[in-house]
Amino acid sequence: MRGPLWQRTTVTLMNQASLILFAVVLVVFGLLAPAFRDPQNGLNILIQASSTGILAVGMTFVLLTAGVDLSVGAIMFVAAALSGKFVLGGGSLPMALLIMLLVGAGFGAVNGLFITRLGIMAFVVTLATRYFGRGLGLQITETRAMNLPDSFYELGAARVVGVPVPVLIFAGVVVVAHVVLTRTPFGRQIYAVGADLEAARKAGIRTRWVLWVVYMICGVCAAVAGVVALSQAPAVSPGFGNNREFLAIAAAVLGGTSLFGGRGAVFPGTVLGAVLIQTLENGLNILNVNPYLYPLITSGVIFVAVLLDSLRNGWLVRWNRRKIFVTPDEVGGNSQGLKRET
Repeated sequence: MRGPLWQRTTVTLMNQASLILFAVVLVVFGLLAPAFRDPQNGLNILIQASSTGILAVGMTFVLLTAGVDLSVGAIMFVAAALSGKFVLGGGSLPMALLIMLLVGAGFGAVNGLFITRLGIMAFVVTLATRYFGRGLGLQITETRAMNLPDSFYELGAARVVGVPVPVLIFAGVVVVAHVVLTRTPFGRQIYAVGADLEAARKAGIRTRWVLWVVYMICGVCAAVAGVVALSQAPAVSPGFGNNREFLAIAAAVLGGTSLFGGRGAVFPGTVLGAVLIQTLENGLNILNVNPYLYPLITSGVIFVAVLLDSLRNGWLVRWNRRKIFVTPDEVGGNSQGLKRET
């Protein structure tokens, strides 16, 4: 951006707010708890952040279009409940995983259909789907916990070239999402729709189709997150996936994704946000902090990140509205400076 050095410096620092917060958290916990610096603890943080991170990747796609999906936690619950019933009934693990993916895609397709074809606000549609999914999941599980076979746990405990499978799945989802958003026309269309829906429509972008696919992607990511969660704790309780949508939104926002659409990135943004949330919980646990304080501290960090994002956007708007001096070259050789509004 043009402007004085202090303005450019301020915007740059604001853009790196999440990275700065993450560095501060690492330094503070590293100094207060030597066990926090153990490399194995770092790997544990990545494993624990995998499910939330995958969920947040799908949420990033939705937020980039200026939408929201409050049903992802319920999607996790229904997908896990159906696959759990299937496996306990004698079904195979691969087929159970496929069922979870189909459930996620189905819920996402329904959300996208109501939003794009009926013109209902995403908040209302996904809120309704959230309650429907929770109710359906409770009906399937009969409000009782289902302990799943060891095959789920073995999936989570497995390693490939020394890397835990949950981390590999997380990395795979991030790589695919990053490539889609940064290297494909569809990714550019997502940003265009989020920046200005009407302008994108006038430019010939099939905005309804883009939004529909985005919500399907979010649903599939929710199902994959459910797979990873089950691989770490192979049991489907009545509270499985409850309120996970808010962690996903928080991770995306911490990573710099705008709630107003059109700005954000999966890597390093959303990944950093998900790992930051898990790092906070891990560090507080090592320090034996009262568990009731975890949400308060995490919410404080999220509030700071959102506040900085809001301040940055506000400053950019004000700076862009200021009158700027137009050079002679810009006004066709006029030797006298002119001022205009941007």
